[in-house]
Amino acid sequence: MNLWRIVLAALGTFVTYFIIGGLWASLPAFRHEFLRYPGVYRPTDSMKSVMPFGMLAMFLSILALTVLYAMPPAPASGLIQGARFGALIGVFTAGAFVVHNYVNLQIGIRLTTEQAFVYLFQWTIIGMVIGVIYKPIVAH
Repeated sequence: MNLWRIVLAALGTFVTYFIIGGLWASLPAFRHEFLRYPGVYRPTDSMKSVMPFGMLAMFLSILALTVLYAMPPAPASGLIQGARFGALIGVFTAGAFVVHNYVNLQIGIRLTTEQAFVYLFQWTIIGMVIGVIYKPIVAH
């Protein structure tokens, strides 16, 4: 894996993610749909206050996906490869879904933190099960 190319790909993807999201959110029909559910979605000012946290989480999610894309099979046990794979999926899930929901929805930091921990743990275990059952490709 080439660290520079991983970071560059993650940065390019991060920018693309927000360009597409910004274009989508600028559509009047989409913007007005959020306004129909004031009890669910955070007010704009409240969203802006947590947006930097959400952006960091999204970057880490994209970075995890980039590492998964670039990751060659390692000469390790299925358990170790599965744990690494599952942990990266857990990081992706925590950032792309849990923190993303925290930024947009009126939920608290405690629920967000608990969900992030549980998803990271859960996906790491799931990855380990995949690795043990599927068996890794070991280069000789």
